[in-house]
Amino acid sequence: MTQVVRETDFSGLKLHQRGKVRDMYDLGDAFLMVATDRMSAFDVVLPDPIPDKGRVLTQISLYWFNVMASMVKNHVITADVAAYPDICKPYAADLEGRSMLVKKARPLPVECVVRGYITGSGWKSYQKDGTVCGIRLPEGLLESDRLPEPIFTPSTKEEVGTHDINIDFDEMRRRVGDSIAEKVRQLSLAIYEKGARMAEEKGILIADTKFEFGILDDEIILIDELLTPDSSRFWPKATYLPGGVQQSFDKQYLRDYLLSLDWDQTPPGPHLPQNVIDNTRAKYLEALALITGTGHGQ
Repeated sequence: MTQVVRETDFSGLKLHQRGKVRDMYDLGDAFLMVATDRMSAFDVVLPDPIPDKGRVLTQISLYWFNVMASMVKNHVITADVAAYPDICKPYAADLEGRSMLVKKARPLPVECVVRGYITGSGWKSYQKDGTVCGIRLPEGLLESDRLPEPIFTPSTKEEVGTHDINIDFDEMRRRVGDSIAEKVRQLSLAIYEKGARMAEEKGILIADTKFEFGILDDEIILIDELLTPDSSRFWPKATYLPGGVQQSFDKQYLRDYLLSLDWDQTPPGPHLPQNVIDNTRAKYLEALALITGTGHGQ
């Protein structure tokens, strides 16, 4: 039976931060990052977890971190629980498969979003004035159309429970400086293009995604998660058809369910019916199997 981890409380370990999905512990010279099964939507943490979600996010991230290592360094020290400091040993069973020991980087105060297709808030913006984050797009695009080339559309990084805000590249440069902004834009587009190409060969279209970068020893590195169903829109290539909303392997299915409710997208979030929990879990597990070629175990 799958063990569901909604929240961790490791006595003896110093909790640094509890995010929407991850619990971070400060081990002195490193962070212990634990992906729980919490589910957030519209920046609200929902009351019901999705079994196996934390494991899926961790294993997919580790796969992509390894794939992209030749392009950009990342924050992973190890995901081998046996190699963690002794203070973590009592919690090995909880940590197995859903945690990483990571370097302490200084996170950039922006989300680095890349869009290869027009959907979500980008589609709404395009319908209004033909632009996304200040970038003018060709006329006549349909919802979910593939863009002529991927675009970089950063956003702010707000506190839990507050919606991130799309910004243009000039605003990003004001926030992080010209050279860092240019570097992460180039990296974001390059990582997306490589990941999207590989995923498409496996039957998944990555419609858009967001990356997080940090600074460590004056160097830009990838942090947090990478090309997961939480940070990206994954569409099945086999059923892709521009002109409307697509089927998905990600939490868009859950968002669509929530949008059908009379809920104003502020806390507290609504409880989820069992079939929605089960279907969301199945989509995440399918994404894991397609991308990494591995199952999840029980």
